[in-house]
Amino acid sequence: VPADRHVLVLDGAPGPWLPPGFHVVPQTAGGLDVRLAAAFAACDGPALLIGMDTPQLTPELLAPALCRDAHDAWFGPAADGGFWALGLAAPDPALLLGVPMSRPDTGAVQYARLRAAGLSVGLLPVLRDVDTARDARHVAAEAPGTRFAARHARLTASTAGAVS
Repeated sequence: VPADRHVLVLDGAPGPWLPPGFHVVPQTAGGLDVRLAAAFAACDGPALLIGMDTPQLTPELLAPALCRDAHDAWFGPAADGGFWALGLAAPDPALLLGVPMSRPDTGAVQYARLRAAGLSVGLLPVLRDVDTARDARHVAAEAPGTRFAARHARLTASTAGAVS
């Protein structure tokens, strides 16, 4: 995806899987709301946060969020009630602090926080993030040509062989 800068906020050291051109920033301590707020605080311009558990994501799905003049914020709801993407034209950590994370209402609370701040919010498609084996099966089926689907097939085949 084209961007002025690609940043990966990471707990730990990057491995050989990291594509070239990414700036790695250490993740701060604290709850998820605190860590996400810190990631936005490190940005000095428009920022788009993408969850790493949405392997079916494509540049086409993100394209609307790259239209900087369209909205103040972009929100990608997750099927489980969370969110997989959050874009802010003017990053404000206060928009994330205190939002309860990893709950069925996380996305609704975050979206309401954006709207209460008076932001114009564009919506991205609802995606299923991968939190469980069932989620992995569904996402692999939704995105059959991806590395994720291929790995899922290898893992489930080797697991099935081990159980037999």
